[in-house]
Amino acid sequence: MLSSTSKSYRKRLHGWLSYAFASEVFVIVSLTLFLPICLEQFASDNGYLLPAKSQPCMVDGVRQDGQCAVKIGWLWIDTASFSLYTYSASVALQALTVISMGGIADHPPHRKKLLLTFAFFGSSAATLFLFLSSTSPVWYIASLLACVANVGFGASIVAMNSYLPSLAKDAPEVVAAREELEDAPDNSGSSDDAENPNAPLIAPTAERVALQLRYETELSRATSRISSLGIAIGYGAGICLLALTLIPVVKLKSSTFSLRLSIGLSGIWWAFFTLPAALWLPGASASDEATSKDWSFGHEIVAAWKRLGGMLHPREIAKLRNTFKYLAAWFLLSDGFTTITSTAVLFAKTTLQMPSEKLVIVGVLTPMAGIGGSLLWPFLQRRFGWSNLRVLITLVVLASAVPAYGCLGFLPIFHGRDKFSFGGLTSPEEIFILALYFGSIYGAFQSFARAFYAELLPPGEEARWYGLFSITDKSSSFIGPLIVGIIADTTGNIRYSFFFLVFMVWAAVPILLSVNVEQGRKDAREYRYRT
Repeated sequence: MLSSTSKSYRKRLHGWLSYAFASEVFVIVSLTLFLPICLEQFASDNGYLLPAKSQPCMVDGVRQDGQCAVKIGWLWIDTASFSLYTYSASVALQALTVISMGGIADHPPHRKKLLLTFAFFGSSAATLFLFLSSTSPVWYIASLLACVANVGFGASIVAMNSYLPSLAKDAPEVVAAREELEDAPDNSGSSDDAENPNAPLIAPTAERVALQLRYETELSRATSRISSLGIAIGYGAGICLLALTLIPVVKLKSSTFSLRLSIGLSGIWWAFFTLPAALWLPGASASDEATSKDWSFGHEIVAAWKRLGGMLHPREIAKLRNTFKYLAAWFLLSDGFTTITSTAVLFAKTTLQMPSEKLVIVGVLTPMAGIGGSLLWPFLQRRFGWSNLRVLITLVVLASAVPAYGCLGFLPIFHGRDKFSFGGLTSPEEIFILALYFGSIYGAFQSFARAFYAELLPPGEEARWYGLFSITDKSSSFIGPLIVGIIADTTGNIRYSFFFLVFMVWAAVPILLSVNVEQGRKDAREYRYRT
């Protein structure tokens, strides 16, 4: 048995955390903040005011009042919608990529190679923003670079997440609980049960039942703790780079170049700090290499699509009904949370007219609060004895208050006042407050969503099922930005999208409440895929 205190385990854990430190920077600095702003700025620099479409949106670097649209092909698109449509396309491509690579990530000799390959393409695409100007005749290539970077990030994270269950099982407290369970007397007469804590038990002793419960509890907490630590470390890295990028953004007065520089730096950071992960994460062993001689990428890609169809067969869904209930809730929640962040940034820039340097401060406050939230909520969980599911539901309800608060801006008491405006998200100052509030929730939500899902996975198929987790995420995450973009295009007021976001988040709550965690764990342990 591998000792959890061994050098090998520490290297694996540090390698996993180092990739969180490297990759999360792209999400915090670029995907959440600078990419939406930069893409909107690229479009504005080439856009015209509606309805005449004759006067440029930008004059001497100053944005003119009025709705701004840019012509892409034969279509005129709202500049805020251009950013949202790009994100929608990127996550759709990401979903297709994740589906194709699911089986490859489950193959030990190629899991690490897959992570590093997509990290290379993603970080390279982000870095190339340094060389693309909004005055270039091919400025719209920025949309393509954003798509490649987002696909690279999402695909590499699937490979990264597949390491999480094994890391949690080798945590000291989990190993100790497992050893006690293995040594416990079993009156069922099955020697196999004493060797395998995941084996079905027949008439187990009361002591063994208690130890089984302790083992599952420790495994659940270790998973959420490691997941939360990864989120906190990644947020810390994002804060460091955001603080650095604030200098050129302020000095260059939020110019398009300063935004491109920030995205490019996130790509360089991503690439450089992936190197420790390349050294410390486990690669292919000699036995793995021997078993992969007849293995081919093409065959695995075809098999992955076939396997996805098999996994979604009604027969398989019935076997893991609680796992799929959670995936249905995740379908709504992942889209809702990510769309809240991108919509809030675009709302602050276009409606509240906040300059980019203030949005950078918002970008710093959000992950700072995220670090606190990702560390505070596991403490609260231990203090009050809450399950991962209960914490998750609490976080979802709290997060729904953000778009609901934005909806209040339509009330006459908040909207349309000349001298003093506060309440209902009608003033820039409120963005800073909401950034702290939502950040503290979002950081914890990410870690608990990932940790809770780990409890419902069939052993030995983590990468494949985390692939489905990511597919569910990405197959939905293009819907929110797409609908918000349509709302902004149709109404000319992005605030209306807050109603849609409230509905999307709350629709997931009854689904979460229906998940039976104990039955879901049991079904996962007993699950066998039938081709």
